[in-house]
Amino acid sequence: MKVLKFGGTSVGTVESIKQVIQILQENINEGRKIAVVYSAMGGVTNRLIEIGKLASTSDLTYLEQLKLVEERHFNAVRGLIDIKNQSGSIAKVKGLFNELEDLLRGVFLIKELSPRTNDFIVSFGERLSTTIITEALKNRGIEAEYLDARKVIKTDDHFGYADVNFDLTNELIRKHFAQTNKLQCITGFIASTIDGVTTTLGRGGSDYTGSIFGAALNASVIEIWTDVDGMLTSDPRKVKNAFTIPTITYAEAMELSHFGAKVIYPPSLTPAFQKNIPLKILNTFNHHHSGTFISKTAEIKEYPITGISSIDDIALVNVQGGGMMGVAGVSAKLFSILAANKISVILISQASSEHSICFAVDPKSAYGVKEILEEGFALEISQGLVDNISIEQNLSVLAVVGEGMKSSTGTSGKLFTVLGKNGINVVATAQGSSELNISVVIYKKDITKALNAIHETFFQVDGLTLNLYLVGATGLIGSTLLRQIQEQKEYLKQRKNLNIRLVGMTNTKKMLLNEGGISLDNWKEELLENGEIANIGAFVSDVQDLNLPYSVFVDCTADKNIVQYYYSLLNSSVSIVTPNKVANSGKYEQYFMLQKAAQKHGVKFLYETNVGAGLPIINTLQGLITSGDKINKIEAVLSGTLAYIFNNFKVGDRFVDVVREAKAKGYTEPDPRDDLSGMDVARKILILSREAGLKLEPEDVKIINLLNDACLNAPTVDAFFEELEKDNERFEKLLKEAEANDEVLRFIATLDDNKASIGLKTVGRSHPFFNLAGSENIISFTTERYKYNPLVVKGPGAGAEVTASGVFADIMSISSYLV
Repeated sequence: MKVLKFGGTSVGTVESIKQVIQILQENINEGRKIAVVYSAMGGVTNRLIEIGKLASTSDLTYLEQLKLVEERHFNAVRGLIDIKNQSGSIAKVKGLFNELEDLLRGVFLIKELSPRTNDFIVSFGERLSTTIITEALKNRGIEAEYLDARKVIKTDDHFGYADVNFDLTNELIRKHFAQTNKLQCITGFIASTIDGVTTTLGRGGSDYTGSIFGAALNASVIEIWTDVDGMLTSDPRKVKNAFTIPTITYAEAMELSHFGAKVIYPPSLTPAFQKNIPLKILNTFNHHHSGTFISKTAEIKEYPITGISSIDDIALVNVQGGGMMGVAGVSAKLFSILAANKISVILISQASSEHSICFAVDPKSAYGVKEILEEGFALEISQGLVDNISIEQNLSVLAVVGEGMKSSTGTSGKLFTVLGKNGINVVATAQGSSELNISVVIYKKDITKALNAIHETFFQVDGLTLNLYLVGATGLIGSTLLRQIQEQKEYLKQRKNLNIRLVGMTNTKKMLLNEGGISLDNWKEELLENGEIANIGAFVSDVQDLNLPYSVFVDCTADKNIVQYYYSLLNSSVSIVTPNKVANSGKYEQYFMLQKAAQKHGVKFLYETNVGAGLPIINTLQGLITSGDKINKIEAVLSGTLAYIFNNFKVGDRFVDVVREAKAKGYTEPDPRDDLSGMDVARKILILSREAGLKLEPEDVKIINLLNDACLNAPTVDAFFEELEKDNERFEKLLKEAEANDEVLRFIATLDDNKASIGLKTVGRSHPFFNLAGSENIISFTTERYKYNPLVVKGPGAGAEVTASGVFADIMSISSYLV
């Protein structure tokens, strides 16, 4: 014998009921002896509750609502039963609705809806659905018999949540089944007192009915048929890559169900657990799927946890006071008061100092709980033993469950690390001594983010996913970065188990966000066709509102206006990667504030490409300092433009002609003074000075101007070149003097004796900067460890490819940190 229970979605429509009948037919054809429990049609129970309330307030619209429910059931009869056989079935359904209408008429007249009457009203949901399905089975030649569970399940008179008298119930069920061989179609959810008064078994009562019958009949298995493929590792509505748990223990299922897994209802497991009867959770709409098998033991899993569940909306009640420490009986009194008032506690956490006890409850009852406790602890409050009873709302509880945690070290450490690196604050936590469950209370706004981050980290079904937001998408560096990511996608997936998902992008004209990801193959077309008018403030707000785990904001622009959003993004636990130098080369206070924000929220603020494009300059400097080395001196050629100009300025050449050539080849900005002024180099040495630990401001960098005032102040580019013509002789003289001394000219940034400066210098053959070529950048670190032979980093210091690769490397660094 096995017992099957079909939920509301399984019997909600004509098509779904046909699917149910097919499943039953397959069981019968295979010679299995079965009994079947049915819920009310999906949504009907809630509708009946609403109708009862309307009637009790003398609102005649209850009749319209009742008519809709009636028509739904008549449509089911018409869709399931041949026309020639419909009249008898319609008569039975109509008889039930006549009885219900009479009952509601009484409620309407006396304007009262007691719990007892409400139970009777909602009982019609299961009675109707089971009647219709029984008739449909008979219509197909199956020997089926309607069994009103009120005849055999006996309870007390705790209406709405009745307690079962198992001794009597088991006797009646066995006696009934001994007298019939027909397929029993059983009403779920409902029962009755010894006197025959209708009661209900509470939320999830139809599951409970299935378990009661299964236990009474010593069933080989109890099957719970629903609309998902068994119990999943997490809620698939929140975690898209959640997957079915093939086997699970009773204890794990109880924990997951208690903390929000709605596939089954916890009490429904109790009778089965006591009889050691396994349960199967199966999908009516995918009935060949193996689903989840629940039993006393389960297969060893490859993961330390079995699943993650959550209750999205809870309130935390905190009772605290210095007088509670070391005082026996405070906890006992607290929970006795709650029990006496039938307050269900979801989670309990107590400080080891006994200074406070907090517990989670349904938010609807939170303030009522506060009043009850203030009354119960009135004496302790007046004596100052209890200081405060407070309520915190807008919280969720998340539970990580698994028998495997007992044998796996570091599970809780891994859990809290994941939450911390995603900026998710833990308000309270609880862990049982059985090591089966670790529960954390977090803010409600973070629940989806937390579930996804934990699921990805522990299960890694499809790898870790970085969610990328790109500003400057269609610029040279931004578009090159996207191409590099696309080209490396398969390698990252295969070798690093990493996905980089482009979630948002914007340029100066359009912006686009898609939580599911933007294709790296045709992102330009998507931005053009589906993008909306760009607004960087709105874009940043959307990033924060999406609140996705492992989020990285990449700013591939030089726009000073975007920098104002960095602090807010870091405070929202979004990491930032950028070649934009503005944030780190402005006021020191801003630089320091961003560093502290990243540190505080456990995210990264990376800007390797601020200095030297893709060259590992900042990482090298940070590594030296972190390892305990002392920086004595930094020298650097940090402008590809100026490097090109002075590498190509030879005796016999005119300096002005070399500058014109550099401009023509695109090595300079449209106005060459933007490069020749040295301001970009000044910003770079300022950033390095700050990385070295100096609190320098922009004005602290000494700039030895390469250009005279006439060149700098010329009104146009053409006018600038005219002035440079006039000053050309000075540069040729400097070059000749350098060559006479076997030296070359280099525009060098220097940090020495805690002072930063930039200017044109000469260097000899023994200097590492002597043999520069093209537009190369070079940096020399003289430290205590590299005192006599400086550490030199040299290579291309500009260009979209190397800059984008530097940004890409920073993104990969974040992925390594998060993993």
